[in-house]
Amino acid sequence: MHLYLHIPFCRQACHYCDFHFSTVLSQREVMVNAMLKELEIQKEYLSNKHIDTIYLGGGTPSLLSEYQLNQLFDKIKHTYTINKGAEITLEANPEDLTKEYIQTLQKIGINRLSVGIQTFHDESLRQLHRNHSSQQSIEAIKNAQDVGLENISVDIIYGLKDHHLSNTEFDIQQAVSLNVNHISAYSLTIEPRTVFGKQKEKGLLKETPDNQMAAHFELVHQLLQSAGFEAYEVSNFAKNGCYSRHNSSYWNQEEYLGIGPSAHSFNYQSRQWNIANNKAYLLALEQGKSHFELEYLSPENRINEYIMTRLRTMWGLDINFLKQAFDQINQHFPTEEFKEWKEKQWAIEKEGFLILTDSGKLIADKLSSDIFLI
Repeated sequence: MHLYLHIPFCRQACHYCDFHFSTVLSQREVMVNAMLKELEIQKEYLSNKHIDTIYLGGGTPSLLSEYQLNQLFDKIKHTYTINKGAEITLEANPEDLTKEYIQTLQKIGINRLSVGIQTFHDESLRQLHRNHSSQQSIEAIKNAQDVGLENISVDIIYGLKDHHLSNTEFDIQQAVSLNVNHISAYSLTIEPRTVFGKQKEKGLLKETPDNQMAAHFELVHQLLQSAGFEAYEVSNFAKNGCYSRHNSSYWNQEEYLGIGPSAHSFNYQSRQWNIANNKAYLLALEQGKSHFELEYLSPENRINEYIMTRLRTMWGLDINFLKQAFDQINQHFPTEEFKEWKEKQWAIEKEGFLILTDSGKLIADKLSSDIFLI
């Protein structure tokens, strides 16, 4: 099984981010106590009590103290068995990653870092409203490597305001030069409720045109694959097989439990998601009321999720599995659509799997939706 903990706090709001978080850092202790309570309430949610991955996301989990992290991990160890060799990831901002703090994380059991660098251009960092500099990013990665924590992923965003292909090339080359084994590279998406979204509404900010974003996408893939990184998912690249085991569990539809406000859980039969409001989440747990919404998954839901997640990966769609699944619910198998994908070189068929090419990955979401079961 897999465990996700959502730490809903940040020092400041990044202008592009629509994840759930709060800047009221004084609530960290009460939130940790509520998450401890939720871990107890949800201990029977998954039948498998052996944990293969733990992921602390957010928000900014690196804002938690040693004491707060120990509280969470003591509870997890008391409730579950953490498998030997489990992948335990913490998302962190560069400014938090001193050698002392990284050594604290190691002592607690964290063995993988996901560092939100985003870009190595300081002016762009200011536009994004990030709280670190490019130099701090470099120092953070070197600090981790110096103390022996070498399983590191970094996040890069491309298609930023005023960024040309040369800016994206610089960011990717800088990330590669840090000798990390995983890079997540995302195109900038402007969401309605964010600062950027409001600026777009007022005509103060324009999105990068699709053709330009496609050029950035293709450059990112070319540079990273040339540097020995495998594009194992549309936005994720790993060297030496160092895939994110936790994120791969989502794409492979393995069961997981999510703890904390806005966290999602999945146990094959259903999906549930927690209240995405700190105050309401805390109150529900305090009063013993339901703190999540629940959706039971139909066979059609399950097939759609399989298509949506697997098509984005290098493993692709198992054609025989899909044929059987479509037959079981008396639905037409998308033979013509798959034929078109191959003719237009959006996908290839290899050993019984349908796998998107780089050009197909550019339109992965559209291709998925074209064969979804309504």
